[in-house]
Amino acid sequence: MYFYDLDLSLLDILFKIVVPLVIAFAVGAFVGLERQNVGKAAGLSSHILVAMASAGIAIMQRLMFEHQIFLQSTGVLIDPEGQRVIAQVVTGIGFIGAGVILKDQQQVIRGITTAATIWFTAMTGLILGSGYVLIGSILGVFIIIFILMRDLKRGFNPLVPRDKRSPSKSVEE
Repeated sequence: MYFYDLDLSLLDILFKIVVPLVIAFAVGAFVGLERQNVGKAAGLSSHILVAMASAGIAIMQRLMFEHQIFLQSTGVLIDPEGQRVIAQVVTGIGFIGAGVILKDQQQVIRGITTAATIWFTAMTGLILGSGYVLIGSILGVFIIIFILMRDLKRGFNPLVPRDKRSPSKSVEE
């Protein structure tokens, strides 16, 4: 039995695994904290899990690809079918996002922004896990700035939970 990821150098482990996971965790945590503090069902835990799982799948697929390229360079025939894993993440996240979109008794659709944040954290995880740390980081910074500006403009600090006793207006778009 061969463990494909145990032959990585310390730098490979740091830059191919740890850095993308740390950034995915941070971005997912920020977005999830904001959703949780707004009072949405998908909060901190959901967004962190989605971001980390997506990054993990992308890292695995990236390492699989690198291993297949190595095998091919040594003359071993490879089957590229294993490279379709990321497409399944996109489909699965669509299913999870659909689960948070609901129509209330007044026929108002709620949950679109939460579904979008789940999708965003998943795609950021895939980008980071695939090795595009600069793109994923820039994307994460943009979304954090967007959420901070949007919520602060509305008079709400996204880092502080809302008081459940006070009447609240919806910040869902």
